[in-house]
Order: sequence, then structure tokens, then C-alpha cells
Amino acid sequence: MKITIAGTGYVGLVTGVCLAEVGHNNVVCVDIDNKKVELMKKGISPIHEADLEELMIKNYKKGSIDYTTDYKNAYKDADVIMIAVGTPERSDGSANLDYIKQVSKQISENITKDTLVVIKSTVPIGTNEDIEKYIRKNLKNNVRVELASNPEFLSQGTAVNDTLNASRIVIGVESEWAKEILEKIYKPFNQPMIVTNRNSAEMIKYASNDFLALKISFMNDIANLCEIVGANVEDVAKGMSYDERIGSKFLKAGIGYGGSCFPKDTKALHWLSTYNGYELKTVKAAIEVNEAQKLKLVRKASNLVDNFEGMEVCVLGLTFKPGTDDLREAPSISNINYLLERGANITAYDPVGIENTKKIFGDSIKYTTSIDEAITNTELCFIMTEWKDIIEYDIRNYKDKMKKPVVLDGRNCYNVSDMHDQGIDYYSIGR
Repeated sequence: MKITIAGTGYVGLVTGVCLAEVGHNNVVCVDIDNKKVELMKKGISPIHEADLEELMIKNYKKGSIDYTTDYKNAYKDADVIMIAVGTPERSDGSANLDYIKQVSKQISENITKDTLVVIKSTVPIGTNEDIEKYIRKNLKNNVRVELASNPEFLSQGTAVNDTLNASRIVIGVESEWAKEILEKIYKPFNQPMIVTNRNSAEMIKYASNDFLALKISFMNDIANLCEIVGANVEDVAKGMSYDERIGSKFLKAGIGYGGSCFPKDTKALHWLSTYNGYELKTVKAAIEVNEAQKLKLVRKASNLVDNFEGMEVCVLGLTFKPGTDDLREAPSISNINYLLERGANITAYDPVGIENTKKIFGDSIKYTTSIDEAITNTELCFIMTEWKDIIEYDIRNYKDKMKKPVVLDGRNCYNVSDMHDQGIDYYSIGR
């Protein structure tokens, strides 16, 4: 079976490599960027993702996977084409489906045999049906085409493991033919499979992501109240976690969620509900809480200083979470913009996210891969990402190296008492 993957971002590349890893020996990944394709053929991943390059090299050498810009040949004789291109947010919050439509047009013009087209991208409910009609309308050859929904549930930083050891596989199909093909593809994974219709599969993806985003915003809301009433949000979360109906995951308070999924998917589902005459009040609240939470640290800092003009400030952690070089919707961006607009001089630290940060801020800030260097002679330190080396950093250095040891921690990396015992002015979330 020839499986072609359209798009080599997080979803597409990880999906293609993992399909090859479990035994599919004819996987082709398509991208429009020739330089990117040549790098992938050398085993160089365009994204920072644990274990990915090792599997890329292994399966490319075996001949199980290939990378190409030649979409015509890649689509022509494919049995299955998986669409994994981006669906970025429009200005009104809706999902932009232009990339999916571009790929769909290429598919309709080039397939020469019966083909199952699978949408792995996160798309609004009803998209599979619309794209199926679009492809059939534009077909150049008399072949059978069906659309199936197969949303992904990977997390950046653990995407390979999440794919090879998924909690479930969701497929939305409208025929036994499509169901049998996808069951055959995913049989080697030996994971629970939920089979439903396409609209339900699309909704499962949105509902899952939005529920997790809601948990994060709920805990941040609780954390803010904890600060006012003198409670400790970490103790509150621990007490909640013992209830198996609640669980322990996504109860950590901080400065909000970011990344390629939660911000976009909450806004898209909220837009879709409003478009259909219904308001998802809980999702709307999650969005509002998250937007306000992102600037919580700089608002705290504004109460500590007269102004930021000419102040030496460091930012530890730039990516939206550890384990990735992705800065999409990262809280660090809005905080750095806030500080720059008020005249602060910023030195930023991150172990893998500097190159992507330079694309946003250029030389308006200084960069370093050394925490020591980042904090030296600074008056304020903001922690935006809970990288392991930040968590394990010797807190005595804040007192020894900073001009004024004032640390504002958006990820609750340190024990409050330990920081105060060292003579550090320490401010965190909900504690």
C-alpha cells in the first residue's frame, strides 16, 4: 500500500515516519520546499522533536520512506493520501482551509486510481464532506474517491511517542471500504480504535483540545483567586488530583497555554459555534482567561518598579513549552513586546528556541544559551518556560549574579521558601 503524506510539519512528518517505523514500506512525504526536502533526506528534521531524526535516518536507509516536492507522482498512484497541512487562524478566529483546498485540487487533478483521502489536519466540523465534494467535482480521471477523518492527538515535544503509543486512534468514515483501509493501516500500532462518522471524528479533536485548554484556564483562574485569599494553588491542585474523575494532568497553574493547537482550536470552535447561532460559554471563558493570564507577570512587575525604561531584564525560556522549538502563541512573545515597548533592555535564554525567536525580534534583544550569562547584572528575571535546566538551576546564582535578585516565575519552577531563604524577591503564580 502506497501512503502519501501531504505536508511535513509536526503532524505530517511524525505520522509518515511512524507509519514507516511500524512496517509500512512505501510512505512518501510531500512538501513544496525543496531545501527542506533535501535536508529531510539527509535525516535532518525541520522541527525539534525527540527521537524523530533517529527514526528518519533509520527508515530512509531502509527505503520505507521518501521525501519529495513532486506531488504529481506522489499522488498519482497512491492508495491513501493523508492531508496534514496547516489550518492557521484567520483574523476572526475561524480556521483557514486554503492549504487543504490547494492540496485537494492537486489530488483531484493527479490521482489515477481509487484513492482514500484522509484529513489529519484539525478542521471545522463538516470539512471532510465539503472537501470530498470539491475533489469529486474537479476529478480529471474516472476513479473512486472518499474522504475520511483521522485527527491526531500528539503533543509537541513527545510527538513520536504519542504516535507510536497513542491512547486511541479515531477514524471517521462513511463506508466499509474506508474503514477497512484505515484499520489495515493502523493494525500494527495495536491501539484502541474509535470508529465513528466524519463529523463526530472532527468534533472529537476539537472537544479534546478545548477541554484540556479549559482545564488549564480553570486552574489559572483558581490560582489568581488563591493569591487574593492566601491559598496555595499547588496544594489545591494536589487535593483535586486524588479524585479520579478529575485526575492530575493539566492542573498546573502558570501564565497560560500557547502552541499550535490550543489557542487556534479554542478560537475556531468558538467561531464555529457562534456562526451556527450557539455560544460555547465555557470555551469563550477559557480564551479570555488565557489571554489575560499571559501578561500576569509583567503586571506584577509593573507594581514593583516605577518604569522599565533602560532596565536590564532577562527572560528565561522562549518556547511555549519545554521539548520544542515552537514559539507559536508563546507567552514569551507578548511579554517581550510589552517590555520592549516600555524601553527595557532584554537578554533572552532558551536551549533550542533562539533561532525562531530571532525571526520575530531580530536584534532588538540579546540572546544566549547560558542561564548564567542571561541573568548577570539584571534587575528583573522573568521565567516563561519550565525547561529542565531552569528547574534544576542553582538558585543561589540569582542572588550572586543579578544586580537586584527579583525573579518572576510564570511556571512555578522553585520552592517559595527556598527562594526567600536565599534573599531573592520571588513572585510566582497562585502561591
